[in-house]
Amino acid sequence: MDLYFSPLACSMATRIALYEAGADAQYHQVDLKRKVLADGSDFLALNPLGQVPVLRTDSGELLTENPAVLQYAADRHPQGGMAPADEMRRRRLGQWLGFVGSELHKLVYTPLLDSGSNDGARHYARGKATARFALLDRHLDGHEFLLPDFSVGDAYLVTVLNWSGAVGLELAEWPALQAYRRRVLQRPGVARAVAEETALYAQAQEQARGAAQ
Repeated sequence: MDLYFSPLACSMATRIALYEAGADAQYHQVDLKRKVLADGSDFLALNPLGQVPVLRTDSGELLTENPAVLQYAADRHPQGGMAPADEMRRRRLGQWLGFVGSELHKLVYTPLLDSGSNDGARHYARGKATARFALLDRHLDGHEFLLPDFSVGDAYLVTVLNWSGAVGLELAEWPALQAYRRRVLQRPGVARAVAEETALYAQAQEQARGAAQ
């Protein structure tokens, strides 16, 4: 299994899932600005949209889009217990993956992270954050995770919430959500993934500054 990733991007959710499951994988860093891999090969040949994650399965199939990649990783490594077997809980997992992907990742965080966004788009995104954080806060008040057990939904959510500081979104108004983020970040697999990708991100930024001089 090969994961094509960019440090601290949404692809980190799959790294978290694989670490939590104790699964082996090969990790290939992508330069999203130049759309190339570390060896200079064209990343667009793997995903024409130039986005991560891309997962190459052991049979050579390519998967894109976080919900599909995360569910495949969970099912491929059931020992991690990150996708429930119960049918209704499985549907709830799909619900939360959809929520994190559409209501948070794309609607709120992408306009705030994208350097091409204008002030109107950023204002709109910030306005949408309140109701979505409030919904999560109500759900997590008294619940340790999105589902009864840690799942790939939590891997995705903590990855997205990790961008809050970079875009100036404070979570203090939502104490249950803030406590959830702190709690999940302490899990060994999560902490390892965040630490490694933070170091890789800093290294990539330093290399970019050096190339610009």
